[in-house]
Amino acid sequence: MNLEITIGVDVPELISADVVVVGSGPAGSAAALQLAKAGLDVVVVEEGSYQKPETYKESTFQAFANLYRDMGATITSGSAPMPYLQGRAVGGTSVVNGAISWRLPRDVYDGWVAEDPAIGEAFDWETMESALDEVEANLNIKPTGPEVAGPNNLLMAKGADAMGLEHRPIRRNVRGCQGLGRCLQGCPNGNKASMERSYLVWAQEAGARIISQARVERIETRPNGVIATDANGRQFRVRADRVVVAASAIQSPLLLMKSGLKQGPVGEHFQAHPGVSMAGYFPQKINVWQGATQGHEVIGLRKEGIKFEALGFDRTVAATRLKSVGSEFNADLETLDHWAHWGAAIRAETQGRVRRGFTGPRVSYNLIQSDIAKIRRGLAVLAEMMLLAGADYVTPGIHGFDAVVSTIERARAIEEEAPLDAKCYAAVMTHMFGTCRMGSNPKTSVVDTNFEHHHARGVYVVDSSVFPTNTGVNPQTSIIALATIAGRVIARRFSTRPKAAL
Repeated sequence: MNLEITIGVDVPELISADVVVVGSGPAGSAAALQLAKAGLDVVVVEEGSYQKPETYKESTFQAFANLYRDMGATITSGSAPMPYLQGRAVGGTSVVNGAISWRLPRDVYDGWVAEDPAIGEAFDWETMESALDEVEANLNIKPTGPEVAGPNNLLMAKGADAMGLEHRPIRRNVRGCQGLGRCLQGCPNGNKASMERSYLVWAQEAGARIISQARVERIETRPNGVIATDANGRQFRVRADRVVVAASAIQSPLLLMKSGLKQGPVGEHFQAHPGVSMAGYFPQKINVWQGATQGHEVIGLRKEGIKFEALGFDRTVAATRLKSVGSEFNADLETLDHWAHWGAAIRAETQGRVRRGFTGPRVSYNLIQSDIAKIRRGLAVLAEMMLLAGADYVTPGIHGFDAVVSTIERARAIEEEAPLDAKCYAAVMTHMFGTCRMGSNPKTSVVDTNFEHHHARGVYVVDSSVFPTNTGVNPQTSIIALATIAGRVIARRFSTRPKAAL
């Protein structure tokens, strides 16, 4: 199942194709597959490198260096700066995510259509459902089995039961998972159905060519194509009648802006799912570095905009998440295998923006009070769930609140008594959307309902940046499904031409 990859330094100065796809993550791979299956000559250009599963390191910090953008050090600016993590590899973030697979909720889709009925006319719910079914079948998406769940996940189920909250094993895109707890570092056995193990392979089998270690610097129009830079700083061009951008909700708007395509709200309406977490000390061993990295979730508060997930980490990251310092930290470190880690993802109402900075993207994001209220409620529920699951105590990690909570009363008090200042919470941003949003009005959207740029014919955007809103759930399955629809739309509007030689 290994890919055949051409490294950027080995390509000529000019390449011709029917379609060039920028990015090899879930969106780019799904679109490339549909376009290649339609008989089009497809070239996928990826900034990151290709690594075989057996080369993945156990250390998360080594994974940051090899598989993540900017070594995982990207951070937003605003009232409460928070890190955001993006993969940079052949296969994109799918290589290093937790393999969580959620269908697009019907209420989210209905919200998009209510705001802009043209979206429903372009692809109705039945079309979306069919694409989601296809993705689930292709990626073997199934609930996490108890044989690989591990205590961290099973205890979350126990706590949710005690609170009367709906919960379930997380559905994941894996084949033969052995519960190694290494999803975030890349699965060393290749058992995660990430893009370089699935859609990208199938796209190549259908004729697509893949160029790695090449950064697309600019989109060209009339004639269409892209300018890219290889690892040695040499530039080359890919001439293609259609340019398909699938570089993420941060990199895609930046590329459009660098290319002079600044029309519409490009870079605006940035939305995400800020995540907060909590550690709980249990009398029994948990070993969060074993079992499915993320194998259980609590969905009873999804309609409120809060979803809970078990979190697995390697020992180095687990140690950094302990809230103690000095001698207390040393004592906690001795009992590292007794700590559970759970998180709450917030469907935030906050909208930020993405702009070009001096050294890279500048992501501005200021949490509003309603989102901070969700964070407080999420942490209160996490604390209560952990205590009801058997934790001796939890460490909320909230500046200005109890350092340690060991009673249900104090757990519930988090919702009312914890500070309303965003800086008091250690949040991490996950799942980004909306910066090239789709819509029928060129003044309020960047691409139309056929995924084509309103002001640049032949330029398409197909990743989560086109989502009109965030989804409140893990978006990978929805991204693949929507990019599948997009790839078919683009193929239908294109006449097949002979394949060009690399």
